[in-house]
Amino acid sequence: MDTIQQLYLEFLKNFPTSLQPVISIGLAVLLVYSIFKIIKKDFIFLIALVVLLPASVPILKNVWQGIIIFIKFLLNTK
Repeated sequence: MDTIQQLYLEFLKNFPTSLQPVISIGLAVLLVYSIFKIIKKDFIFLIALVVLLPASVPILKNVWQGIIIFIKFLLNTK
């Protein structure tokens, strides 16, 4: 996160001090608009993700345990 903030500050240094607040507000508006468009476009998928994510946690744990057991098996064989 610090890297992104440093890049943003370096970007703002290229503009006069009087324009920096306007540019910051403009970028914030564009970011909010982009996020809104993505959520509006994929709203059904977002709802499905929220509904199905709790059900997938046990499945993912089982898959992860299976992978760990398989890796241990491969490391123990000679």
